[in-house]
Amino acid sequence: MRKGIVSAYLNAVGSAVPGHDIHTAFIGWARTRVDARAERVFDRMAARSGIAHRWSVLPPTANGGSPIDDAGFYAVEPHPGTAARMTLYAEHAPDLAIRAIEALRDKIAVEGITHLVVASCTGFVAPGIDQIIARRLGLASSVERLLIGFMGCYAAVVALRSARHIVRSEPQARVLVVTVELSTLHLQPASELESLLAMLQFGDGAAAALVTADATGFALDTPFAATLADSEALIRWDVTDAGFAMHLSGEVPGRIATALSDAAFRDIVSDGRKPNEIDAWAVHAGGRSILDAVEHSLDLKPDALAASRQVLSENGNMSSATLMFVFERLLAGPRVEHGVALAFGPGLAAEGFGFRSAA
Repeated sequence: MRKGIVSAYLNAVGSAVPGHDIHTAFIGWARTRVDARAERVFDRMAARSGIAHRWSVLPPTANGGSPIDDAGFYAVEPHPGTAARMTLYAEHAPDLAIRAIEALRDKIAVEGITHLVVASCTGFVAPGIDQIIARRLGLASSVERLLIGFMGCYAAVVALRSARHIVRSEPQARVLVVTVELSTLHLQPASELESLLAMLQFGDGAAAALVTADATGFALDTPFAATLADSEALIRWDVTDAGFAMHLSGEVPGRIATALSDAAFRDIVSDGRKPNEIDAWAVHAGGRSILDAVEHSLDLKPDALAASRQVLSENGNMSSATLMFVFERLLAGPRVEHGVALAFGPGLAAEGFGFRSAA
């Protein structure tokens, strides 16, 4: 730390997922949407997805069925409209966020909060989810709030970067960072293979973190941001009358690999260090093919992305919450001298920052 410059630290992370695993049920439903040839491709891609579980706030039916079974939320088509989905968001997103905060509280004292930063891109409600969380926590009305919306998979980077800026400008600040996503509220009646494979990735989850100037956990170092040229159509959310339709192009892993193969782009990501000089990678688990693209392009060791792959297997892609789950695992692991956080999202944009264990 340079003289006079305050460092910000990610002190601890807590996480929460709903109790309903919908991954297997979704695979069964998706297989009915395509012809025999596409079904074989889907089966092959699902088997190699690296995902074993995805969790949903949508409850099982009275008979234990999934949301697409009789009496489930998606039992008949047309599926419920955006208003019905946002009603569930307003009900379940704050509950899941509070569960993540309680998990954080089990690790560190969550008192004296001065700032609340919330990221979520899978729903809208006003008063905002930040206000709902603040009220339920009994936070003082003087607590400053920031709501980061619709930034997708890299929103956790933006949230933590914002917390870093706050602490560096106000060293006494205690910033509560919350990411909460309910992706399963946005099932679409698709029959295109690419759309079904995109929906295969996503699940629900929430995470909470404390960022302060207290030298524990990970120091949050220099942030970076870069947008890949001519890529704005590759990842996007479209707000429709029947929820938010995710578009995740099959070109994304290849574009990421191409970008990371460029020396100038690698220098931005690694702050000028060689990839083998980075001893911890917190990479957003957007999908197995994305993690493979990062690993192969940077020539990383097979276990370099183990935390990201574990999160993907246990939870799928939870949009903004995913990277926080990765940090939770890395905080419980060995000391980090030079770490890099990296996430890709709508744009196609890359966002990240360096991190290291506190002295």
